[in-house]
Amino acid sequence: MLIDESKFHRIQRLPPYVFKEVDALKMAARQSGEDIIDLGMGNPDMPTPQFIVDKLIEASTKPKNHRYSVSRGIPKLRAAIANWYKRRYDVDIDPETEACATLGAKEGLAHLAMAVLAPGDVVFVPSPNYPIHAYSVVLADADLRTIRVGSGGEDFFERLEQGVKSSWPKPKMLVLNFPQNPTTMTVELPFFEKVVAFCRENNIMLVHDLAYADICFDGYKAPSVLQVPGAKDIAVEFFSLSKSYNMAGWRVGFCVGNPKLVNALVRIKSYLDYGMFQPVQIASIIALDSPPEVSREICDVYQARRDKFIQGLSRAGWEIDPPKATMFAWAKIPEPFAHMGSIEFAKHMLRTAKVAVSPGIGFGHDGEGFVRFALVENEHRIQQATAGIREMMKDV
Repeated sequence: MLIDESKFHRIQRLPPYVFKEVDALKMAARQSGEDIIDLGMGNPDMPTPQFIVDKLIEASTKPKNHRYSVSRGIPKLRAAIANWYKRRYDVDIDPETEACATLGAKEGLAHLAMAVLAPGDVVFVPSPNYPIHAYSVVLADADLRTIRVGSGGEDFFERLEQGVKSSWPKPKMLVLNFPQNPTTMTVELPFFEKVVAFCRENNIMLVHDLAYADICFDGYKAPSVLQVPGAKDIAVEFFSLSKSYNMAGWRVGFCVGNPKLVNALVRIKSYLDYGMFQPVQIASIIALDSPPEVSREICDVYQARRDKFIQGLSRAGWEIDPPKATMFAWAKIPEPFAHMGSIEFAKHMLRTAKVAVSPGIGFGHDGEGFVRFALVENEHRIQQATAGIREMMKDV
């Protein structure tokens, strides 16, 4: 029997991979010996702190840790998650009913959507957005609708209110991510207070991705949505150890908050996995229990890179606002190149400046006209990248 790909229902709902052309050009350039500085994928380049690695090695030598684990996370990891929230945000989390370990935040987001959404359910997601925020909805066969991020929290909230008023059926879920990838937009706690009140009033489930909680600059502190009284009535929050502890490849995250939503995630995961390798969970406990200086040192590296990058871009004649958080810079395409669109401009940058970036259109239609830089190279390489951009800008 011949296999007809057009019958793969969920796969057919996914759009073409928009980064494909840029990635192919990058690989071809590297194969020909060109030195390409890759500021495209947000893949942390710094090592995991050694004390976390040492704990993994130690735990890996014990045969009892080689057996199946539990998909929701071992009890001591869930206790560490609850303690982390209490220390960071003075939020009480019940590790038995309000916490679930995930294989990175992406897995948890996708499976939560699968667990609680049905075909036809409307979900609001900001645009531009990190792709899993939108495509977890698509993969769950729900109805994705976007709200433009814009320039600030107040603007976004007004568009959210208007979107709900004009939507039928009414949205079942709202997905947020602040500090935001890709735009680096930040909000303060009063924004979450308004959103929580709005979602409670309209019976909307609220899912917040707090992946960049620790990568904040210039005194800014990212709030947790669970700091809002009553948030746990309708909300869950995801966190990942990928950025705060340079543990991207370890695939450790968690979901906390509303016990019914957490239980739905726990239940669906119980059919799909046996949890992560137990030594990874044990090492993650050590990470979460570590002093704040550990993640602060990682953040300081990103802040130094941000400063070097913004200064270099300014010298090239490309002015952007310094991001207050995340490991990214979101940049409007300079006017002389605006006609190209983000994909062609990204290809042009790769050819002329030898710098790979992510085209904004890859984060949704409202990302067109922008590119995203990931600060995943050391300061010397970032300086080299901005020098290449400066040469590119001289030609216009």
